[in-house]
Amino acid sequence: MHNKRANNHSPSKPYLAGHAVPVRELHSGHRSEILNHLLQLGEEDRRLRFGTQTPDEVIHHYVEGLDFNRDTVFGVFDADLKLIGVAHLAYLPEINGQARAAEFGVSVLPKGRAQGLGTALLQRSAVHSRNSNIQTLYVHCLANNKAMMHLAQKAGMTVEYAYGDADAYLKLPPANPSSIVAEAANEQWADFDYALKENLKLANQAWWWFLGRPGHAR
Repeated sequence: MHNKRANNHSPSKPYLAGHAVPVRELHSGHRSEILNHLLQLGEEDRRLRFGTQTPDEVIHHYVEGLDFNRDTVFGVFDADLKLIGVAHLAYLPEINGQARAAEFGVSVLPKGRAQGLGTALLQRSAVHSRNSNIQTLYVHCLANNKAMMHLAQKAGMTVEYAYGDADAYLKLPPANPSSIVAEAANEQWADFDYALKENLKLANQAWWWFLGRPGHAR
């Protein structure tokens, strides 16, 4: 088997959650928003996200099968409260004698790319994994997924290539007070950001409703 390993220089704190992009933990009530997000992905983006051609019915089945009690899903909302980026953190089955691991998958809509959303979702997933006693964060994707490879290398992951696929690993240190505070701060910031956008959206809707009321047209 042809196998090539790339060891990358790790940034000083690749597992700390970033604060520039508000990343919010999602729940079952967001299922329709997650579905709408994934259905907006083009054919090639779906292939890169899921590793194969993925028709609409497969995406419907995937979203219906999300277990929010078992796994964790994170999202980034735009100004209109549409999910522009989604990350799925799936906890892998525990194997005696092996470190606990979780697999990371991410998708970002074209209009949200090159803005650090993928990095923020990876950082948020990594710090959550760390605080959940996960020792290894794992990514499996197609080797020609340049965006994911760049994201993995930027995070300081070790990347292995074989048979057109790529596996990337990030070893996480144990949780400590700093990592717990970092996650709590990120969640509070994301909740505040969401509430701010929600209030602004409601205010805009009320304003346009007022301007459009019969008898107020000019």
